[in-house]
Amino acid sequence: MPTLTMASPIGDLALVETDGQITALKWGKSGADKSPLLIEAQAQLEAYFAGSLTQFDLPMAPAGSELQRSVCAAMCQIPLGETRTYGDLAQQLGKPAQAIGQACGGNPIPILIPCHRILAANGLGGFSGGIGIETKVWLLRHEGAAGLLI
Repeated sequence: MPTLTMASPIGDLALVETDGQITALKWGKSGADKSPLLIEAQAQLEAYFAGSLTQFDLPMAPAGSELQRSVCAAMCQIPLGETRTYGDLAQQLGKPAQAIGQACGGNPIPILIPCHRILAANGLGGFSGGIGIETKVWLLRHEGAAGLLI
């Protein structure tokens, strides 16, 4: 699987392509492959971090169960600067909040599929990417959702 590593304000990110779709984004160095899709994904992430891109437009194929894919699709509908709770997604999808939390934690394409925009009912909730909750806070502040953190 072609993999491209790029530097970002939250650490090195490795983008993974499978069959013409982004299938993973991981923290760390993992490869230096170049394909038109990986180059475009890097350009969109750089624009996002520069503050000039508010919505990603990339073909993505998150692996997982039907629930995982439906949670990922729902997260992609949350606009930059906005958040939802696990309970909000649970109600929207008709599933238990705990299952939504597990699906968010299993998101294979964080940032591009914005699981960082999902909060617990009474706090930030978790985040499995980067250095954990600090990365989630950084992403929310970057997107202008910092008012939620006060």
